[in-house]
Amino acid sequence: MPDTITLQVARYRPDTDAAPTMQEYVVPLRQEWAVLDGLNYIKDQLDGTLSFRWSCRMGICGSCGMTVDGDPALTCGTFLADYAPGPVRVEPLANFPVIRDLVVGIDDFMRKLPKVKPWLVREDEPGVADVEFLQTPPQLDEYQQYSMCINCMLCYAACPVYAIEPDFLGPAAIALAQRYNLDSRDQGAHQRMDVLATAEGVWACTYVGECTSACPKGVDPAGAIQRYKLTAATRTLRSFLPRGER
Repeated sequence: MPDTITLQVARYRPDTDAAPTMQEYVVPLRQEWAVLDGLNYIKDQLDGTLSFRWSCRMGICGSCGMTVDGDPALTCGTFLADYAPGPVRVEPLANFPVIRDLVVGIDDFMRKLPKVKPWLVREDEPGVADVEFLQTPPQLDEYQQYSMCINCMLCYAACPVYAIEPDFLGPAAIALAQRYNLDSRDQGAHQRMDVLATAEGVWACTYVGECTSACPKGVDPAGAIQRYKLTAATRTLRSFLPRGER
């Protein structure tokens, strides 16, 4: 294995640059180094003007998502040795506006997320501060997979529908809605239906499945969307039945 590897990094400052450009940096190639380590080496040793996000380095915060050789990935869990001898192309996540270099704006996601009410909704209690709602292990299993989302936005970067339909709620928002719809403590599924069962919600999804392939936590947002399509269709059909048979 060579001692170094070249990173081709996207540089872009929208206020001064007409278009993104690629800049090459040679960094040490070590077996244990992730792409994020290479970027930090550039920042610390070669070019302090490079901008990118990161926080935990443990695949938990979701902030270091970027496009690595064409694929959305968490750079803290993507290792340089897997791309040897290189070069490795590092770009910002697709489908988001670039703020600077590798930093993208996620305002659209933050605006859409509250629409699906990703929190426990209770209608039979004035509050839950002093109430304990017990769950069985099978009840936890119903939604636990969808609760693993870390809002890394990789699924949005991979989604071809979001790329052409900016009004689409998107995979992560819908998966998080399902996380609460399937929670035995929640009573807000009917409130979320008005948002989810729409042309901008689950019906926009064409089931390409790239969101699930890109997810680093195995959330399976594509599965969540298809599962909710069945729920929405079933509830619509039941609405045509006589009231006593619904």
